[in-house]
Amino acid sequence: MGTMKKDEAPSLFAAFADRPLADRLRPSALAEIVGQDHLLGEDGPIRRMADSGKLTSFVLWGPPGCGKTTLARILATRTSMHFVALSAVFSGMADLRKAFDEAAKRREYGEGTLLFVDEIHRFNRAQQDGFLPYVENGTVTLVGATTENPSFELNSALLSRCKVFVMHALDAAALDSIIERAESLLQRKLPLTPEARATLVDLADGDGRYLINLMESVFDLCRPDDVLDTEALLKIVQQRAPVYDKDREGHYNLISALHKSLRGSDTDAALYWAARMLQGGEDPLYLLRRLTRFAMEDISLADPAALQMAIAAWDTYERLGSPEGELAIAELVIYLGCAPKSNSAYTAWGAAQKAAREHGSLMPPAHILNAPTRLMKELGYGKDYAYDHDAPDAFSGQNYFPDKMPRRQFYKPPERGFEREINKRLAYWDKLRRQRAEEDSGGSGTRRSRKKPPAPEEREPS
Repeated sequence: MGTMKKDEAPSLFAAFADRPLADRLRPSALAEIVGQDHLLGEDGPIRRMADSGKLTSFVLWGPPGCGKTTLARILATRTSMHFVALSAVFSGMADLRKAFDEAAKRREYGEGTLLFVDEIHRFNRAQQDGFLPYVENGTVTLVGATTENPSFELNSALLSRCKVFVMHALDAAALDSIIERAESLLQRKLPLTPEARATLVDLADGDGRYLINLMESVFDLCRPDDVLDTEALLKIVQQRAPVYDKDREGHYNLISALHKSLRGSDTDAALYWAARMLQGGEDPLYLLRRLTRFAMEDISLADPAALQMAIAAWDTYERLGSPEGELAIAELVIYLGCAPKSNSAYTAWGAAQKAAREHGSLMPPAHILNAPTRLMKELGYGKDYAYDHDAPDAFSGQNYFPDKMPRRQFYKPPERGFEREINKRLAYWDKLRRQRAEEDSGGSGTRRSRKKPPAPEEREPS
């Protein structure tokens, strides 16, 4: 048995110490992966696949730093497969062809290949199609990783051949367990007060890799006896920009959260989501367009001033810009959140459009048509038209719907906000309409009305 040279142990330890902390803390077993119990717990689907020793192709969808790459590596080891990693950011079709050819050769000798493709959504549709035959015939077991919604970013043909597993951002408990593992590995407590430790977890924003990098900065920059408070911590670590892609799913998730918070009259939640969007780099004018739309669709005539407020806030922001103009956005969010809600106009417009499609090109009733020519008069245009201003209460009650279409009520305002007053007005006109109908049916059947003198454009041409 050979003897170890004096400098061998220190050199091995130095090599270990020189490795980044993230590499030293990388899990080597499924049990060491935190925050993904729904996939890796006792009855988790990936755990069951790993225990069976047979993997099928799948896609891991989750935010940065949740362990997608690490999980793929461990699965390859657990199932005795050759691990090949590619990144769609740096790889092209030549790299894919090489990987497929080498996998086919290994398959001839009975060795399977787990092909891990990071950021798989960055491959275009044609490149994604290139995976299909090799996934179908088992040349490779594909494990794709993406931070974007696979439903939007991946071919339906590829999705039909791969399961999709959602990995979660790491919660506070999972991040705390990573801190404890680092402290155990380094045999040193993280030199932070409890409040600063909680701030460090918040700064990580669910990203385990980012947390480890933050910890490494703290360990490297602190003297042995230092204990940093929150203020001191923030001076030595850079605050992370919020995770937010303006043209991808995060954008739609946050605007949906803002819109639904406003609809639910939760002003504080709406302010939070608006702030998240602006801090993430969202175009304030996009936000103002959506808030204006909300004023029309979800508040509408329950508070007619909401639309005026939205236009005023939009105009104010365009005049002031950021950051001063953002206060106008905040005030608008507060106003919209507190306003009474109604989608009655939105619903009425949809119902009217539906009726217009269903009933086709029905003519208006002849009595409300102008008759500028003798022929049109002979055809009955304008006959028996009742001039409302000459009728009692300036209301004739005549029919304005097509003759072959029964009267419909599209607009049904609720008893909220200003629409209470609108309801009173509608009820008043309905009462008068019934009265006029009773008057007509009780007489000769011909409406008694005074005709409006023809306007110049309605007179018979000379």
